[in-house]
Amino acid sequence: MQIPMNRGTVQFQLFGAHMRRSALYSRSTPARAAQFSGSETGARTGPSPESGTPGVPASLVGSRVARVLSHPRNLWLAIALLGVLLALSFSQTIKPADRVITQEDIDAAVLHTLTTQALPSPAARAAATVAASVVRVEGFVNGKKGKPDIEQGVGSGVVIIDDGTILTNLHVVQAADSLKVTFADGLESAASVVGLQPENDLAVLRAHTIPDDLQPATMRSTGDLMPGDQVVAVGFPFTIGPSVSAGVVSGLGRGFKSPEGGQLMTNLIQFDAAANPGNSGGPLVTMDGQVVGIVTAILNPTSARTFIGIGFAVPIENAAAAAGQPPF
Repeated sequence: MQIPMNRGTVQFQLFGAHMRRSALYSRSTPARAAQFSGSETGARTGPSPESGTPGVPASLVGSRVARVLSHPRNLWLAIALLGVLLALSFSQTIKPADRVITQEDIDAAVLHTLTTQALPSPAARAAATVAASVVRVEGFVNGKKGKPDIEQGVGSGVVIIDDGTILTNLHVVQAADSLKVTFADGLESAASVVGLQPENDLAVLRAHTIPDDLQPATMRSTGDLMPGDQVVAVGFPFTIGPSVSAGVVSGLGRGFKSPEGGQLMTNLIQFDAAANPGNSGGPLVTMDGQVVGIVTAILNPTSARTFIGIGFAVPIENAAAAAGQPPF
């Protein structure tokens, strides 16, 4: 009777050894073994305090988790989930509190910029604003016996309508047989006279070809213009340019008659920004980049025809009327 018992014991031990090779819960007592020993030891199969699951030992719960994690894909998913949770926890821990920007912060930033950055001057900003609208105006007389046309003179002009309408001085174009204008981007075009206002020495031109992005200047009423207001003159003095000179309005409502005995012109803007032959027809511009006049003459009691500090411009109200524009 003892021999069969020994055989049974050997068989049970071999079964237990086989289970230890394939399962992670081999240290715990299997449910079957607990049933065999229940009558002798008084073991109960009630709720397991470790698993929290009625009637299920903690070892069985652990084995199920282990079986799930034993698959490589599930293991990597668990690692990734753990990493995300750790990252979120870390970011919440080190996230700084939102800082409210105060007026003092803004003032400090502006002051820092003003003290560390070289800002353009008001004159430079004004000239840059109107630069795309300033043109070079050249007049030609027909050459004789097949010779090329001869350049008669160079002046300035300003685009006031994006269809290629340009304001300049009458004396710049009146002796020419043909005209050519050169835009700020370098485009050259023939031009025709489409309007005249001799009493103010004004002419209106229309370019035959215009740039795709032609920008007309902005015109401003002279109603609030005062002596001492800063202005710039932009043009092609002595064919050099575009050139910029800066000064102030010296007076308003001035009269001028050229030494050649031309017609008396009235209601002119007097200014002291340098102007010379070639500036004629160019814009007189305020610090906001808006055109208040068309440069038309300089006062010089000598024959040198150079600037001595007094220039004159036709108010833009008169110039706009010459182009058929409504008054301000």
